Order: sequence, then structure tokens, then C-alpha cells
Amino acid sequence: MSKRDYYEVLGISKDASEEEIKKAYRKKAIEFHPDKNPGDKAAEDKFKEAAEAYEVLSNPQKRQRYDQFGHAGMGNGGGNGGAQWSGSMEDIFAHFGDIFGGHFGGGFSGFGGGGRSSGRSVNRGSDLRVKVTLSLKDVANGVEKKLKVKKYVTCSHCKGSGAADANSISTCNTCKGSGRVTRVQQTILGAMQTQSTCPSCGGDGKTISNKCTHCAGEGVVRDEEIISVNIPAGVMEGMQLSVSGKGNAARRGGVAGDLLVVIEEEPHPELIRDENDLIFNLLLDVPTAVLGGSIEVPTIEGKVKVKIDPGTQPSKVLRLRGKGLPSVNRYGTGDLLVNIGIYIPENLSKEEKKLIEKLQESPNIKPTSSATKDFFKRVKHMFE
Repeated sequence: MSKRDYYEVLGISKDASEEEIKKAYRKKAIEFHPDKNPGDKAAEDKFKEAAEAYEVLSNPQKRQRYDQFGHAGMGNGGGNGGAQWSGSMEDIFAHFGDIFGGHFGGGFSGFGGGGRSSGRSVNRGSDLRVKVTLSLKDVANGVEKKLKVKKYVTCSHCKGSGAADANSISTCNTCKGSGRVTRVQQTILGAMQTQSTCPSCGGDGKTISNKCTHCAGEGVVRDEEIISVNIPAGVMEGMQLSVSGKGNAARRGGVAGDLLVVIEEEPHPELIRDENDLIFNLLLDVPTAVLGGSIEVPTIEGKVKVKIDPGTQPSKVLRLRGKGLPSVNRYGTGDLLVNIGIYIPENLSKEEKKLIEKLQESPNIKPTSSATKDFFKRVKHMFE
């Protein structure tokens, strides 16, 4: 099933400001919040859809990539078309709770006199960024890369809890396991209730009496992991792909960060990339340009022969359709443009000079007035 346009999901225009995006998301989140729509699966799906749209459009880099490539530019190459919430509502609360002044996921007491019973914050690991260098052949066909990434991983001894054993974990006495404390203040408008992160447990909802000695109670350790990344065909230099959940693990459980894969292109010895087109500069000898013939030119998959017409002029461009690179959005394939130049030798033997001097006497060697006009037109077009 195809995804809806993120701007359409939030009901905003493509030139919306950051503040307009934030307000639009807050409005949608309140409208479809689970507390307001208990048991409504359709509302929950729209709540997640809005969170997904906000996650992309609120990030300038992701928004720029989305504007350029759409959903295809957002994914990790697996074909899902972009970042997608897996179904955990806590992930959304952990990501975006701050836009509701700390009450998102813990405060919504205005809906039916109730709210979420658990406002415990969810730890989130930091994102990681790695660079991957691709050849033009990798770009043309897509490629799977196995990356060795040094990162924080879940401690295998305590399973991420940070405790030496199960008996060392207890519910926080201050917040009673909620991870948040509620304060009531009297104001001129009456009693005002506010919530904040529990100072005793830091929002975990639990305290540890005996920490794991392998991770010092953090639940994560430094290690490395081999991560397989499917890179789609047609990616470009500077494009950034996101692999969800493959960044640093979160301390004491929670949501892992993302792995951001930045694309770099390896220069090709003969071909030049111009978006989805490829350019090859072909330098012809004078006899072939005059008499015509066939000559081999390189492509990504190997050499192919092209026909050179008699009387081929310098700056002529031959177009080999479909021999370029595919679009990352799968909207077609570029062409190979063969840009023709003529090689004029600088050093000639006596015999060669005599042959050229003899040719000078032929009227066909002299440029005609129509050829001169055509030349000036081509030159003028080049500078327009």
C-alpha cells in the first residue's frame, strides 16, 4: 500500500515553516490521541502516520531529501519507502513528547477526566553516521553493503537492565514506577497541576541497588556490529539513508538510535555523472571524423560500438538512450552522452606535412559559408 504524502497527512503546504509543521502535528496528535479514541484502530494508525510525517518534516535534512526524492529517498533500501513506526506508542511519546510541554504520553488529563496511566519516559540511543563509497556500477544496480560499526550495544550480562540480578531492581519510591512526579500549585486561576521527570530515578521508574559490573549499571557496553545495508539503485553523492534501530543502544533499555548512511561516489576513470545521465568525452582522429567509421565507448557494463557519421563535427553529441543511471524513484533511466572532440596533431613528420599541404589545395577542405554559420550558431548556443 502506497504512503500518503507527508504534507497531506499534516494538512500543510510544501513551504510551511517549522512552527507551522509543529502546530499541525500537535493538532493531529491531539485529534487522534489514543486517550481520546480508546480502542479505535483507525485513529491509532492516523496517530502513527502523523508522527511519521512529523519525524521527517521537522528534520531539515530529512525534509530536503523527502522533497527531492519522495518516500523512496527516505528508506534503507528495503522497499518500504521510508521511516515507519513499528507500532510502539512509547517510541512516539519518547520522540515528540516535548512539543506538548512534557505532557505528551503522561499529561492528557483533559480527555474524559483521565490520561495515560504510565508517563514513564523512554530512553533513546543516539544516532550514528557512517560514510559508504560506491562505484558507478554499485549506483546503477544497487548493492548490499556489510558495515562494521563501533557502537553501544545492549549489555549481554544484564540484558540491558543495568542491574547485577533481578533482585537488585525495585520500583522507585518517589514516583511509584511512573517515572514522573506531579506537583500541584495554587495560582490566582486555581490549582495548576504540572508533571516533570522523577529526580530519584531519572524517569526510569526503577532504582538499582546493585549495579551490573560489566556495564557499570548503564545497560550498554562499547562493541562493534556487522550491519547489512541494502542501498537502492540511483542514489547520489551526499544522499543519506536511515537504517532504523541500528544506532547506539539506549541505556537501561528503550529505543535504539538510527544508523545514518551517507553516500559518497567513487570517481569513474572515463565516465562523468550528471544526475542520471553519464558523459563520455570522445576525442576522434581527423580521418575518422572526416570519413566516418565505428568506435568503442565505455559504459557501466562494458564497451559498446557507436557509429561515427562521415563529416562529424566537433562538439557533436551522440545520445545512447538508457545507458545512464536509474532514478532513485524508479522514474526511468538516464542516457550516455558521447561528447565528440577532434584531435589536431601538433607534431608532424615531413611526409605528413606534405600530405596536409596538398589537402589545403582541395576546395572541399575549406570551410563553406554555411558551415561557418552553423559553427557560430553552435558556439553561441554553448554560451547561452
